[in-house]
Amino acid sequence: MGEPFWRRKRLDQMTAAEWESLCDGCGLCCLVRFEEEDSGQVVPTRVHCKLYDAEACRCSDYADRRRHVPDCVKLTPGNIEALPWMPKSCAYRRLAEGRDLASWHPLVSGDPESVHRAGVSVRGQTVSERALSDPEDALDFAAPDLIGERGRD
Repeated sequence: MGEPFWRRKRLDQMTAAEWESLCDGCGLCCLVRFEEEDSGQVVPTRVHCKLYDAEACRCSDYADRRRHVPDCVKLTPGNIEALPWMPKSCAYRRLAEGRDLASWHPLVSGDPESVHRAGVSVRGQTVSERALSDPEDALDFAAPDLIGERGRD
């Protein structure tokens, strides 16, 4: 068997199915983020989007998400480098930076639960934005620790 597609192809050469399969299901990109006024740094919170299924670590209405959440960012090969808030462990970011997928990535491990066992996902660590009385309350759940690399490699 030859090299896997993510080693043979650039992000912009992948089929839609290959592109979608790169998502490891960590849930980090589904977190509410805020930008610090002074530094401009984007900081994630432990508050997830109203469409996020916290147990499955997936969007509950992925195909129609932008109708319900107009500011949901659609990741593309053309914008991944312009999104510095994307987690360092994200497969899209890793490949855009010339790195390989991590050993815990489901495409490498063959197991969709490996991302959770490696401590990369936010399963069981978030609260829904629907639970907040005011959107600004998300600031109380700031999680700058989620910016760094997650997982063993």
